[in-house]
Amino acid sequence: MTQIAGLTAKGDLGKKPEISFRTPMTVKDNSYAILQEGNGETVNEGDRVCTQGVAINVKDGSELMSTWEKNTQDCSLLLSAENIKQSSKLALLVGKKINTTVAFGINDSNSAGTSYIMALTIVSKSKDLTRATGDAVKNIPADMPKVTLDKNGKPSIDMNGYKPDGKNLVSQTLIRGKGAKVTKNNTAVVKYTGWLTNGEQFDSSWDRNATFDADLSDSGQIISGWKQGLIGKNVGSQVLLVIPPSLGYGDQKSDSIPANSTLVFVIDILAVY
Repeated sequence: MTQIAGLTAKGDLGKKPEISFRTPMTVKDNSYAILQEGNGETVNEGDRVCTQGVAINVKDGSELMSTWEKNTQDCSLLLSAENIKQSSKLALLVGKKINTTVAFGINDSNSAGTSYIMALTIVSKSKDLTRATGDAVKNIPADMPKVTLDKNGKPSIDMNGYKPDGKNLVSQTLIRGKGAKVTKNNTAVVKYTGWLTNGEQFDSSWDRNATFDADLSDSGQIISGWKQGLIGKNVGSQVLLVIPPSLGYGDQKSDSIPANSTLVFVIDILAVY
């Protein structure tokens, strides 16, 4: 990455920076500048970081957007080894301290061709869970499918003779986490396994050793049963969902899911952003 010359910032660390430069200015994509050195904990590989951001047009110095006023932090940046390998911008954040402000040069490919700097301030860090953690729920109805976990937390299931009605969603918490509550404005980071009601597994992120980011907003591209079943749960929870066709894939079929299938999922909620 190339460094941007001529950018300065002043102000208290951890607060919205006051950024100055001579206008008009040009910036290259994949360019950066360290505007403020932080004074908090060091960010490490594997951390999820939350940032506040402000975008400034380099042609006239006008502010295009800012998250600071409404405290709408972006916590989508996961500094996993794979993500760092794919993004030099994420790699740049590793080793920085909380309250560091980094500016990136961006040239939009829109019709206006807007060029701007995006100044991100690292305001916090955390670690995603690797499996559900919390208290096992007691008094689960005896006729529900039985879930067992291997030593790593991957679930397996015994349908236990369960007969879904094919109409109503069942959302049964198996482990009650103690983290943040999931809302419709969140993306939930999860691990999951899905089965048909005959006990046949059709998908599992555990088998790929991967997580899935489930956008629970109205525009999120996941099935309605996930949205309705996960909203209101807490990070750290494990949830059993029985999803009727109307809240799943309806009359659509795939190689692994027949049309009009009721689906059974066990989902671990590992983080939200």
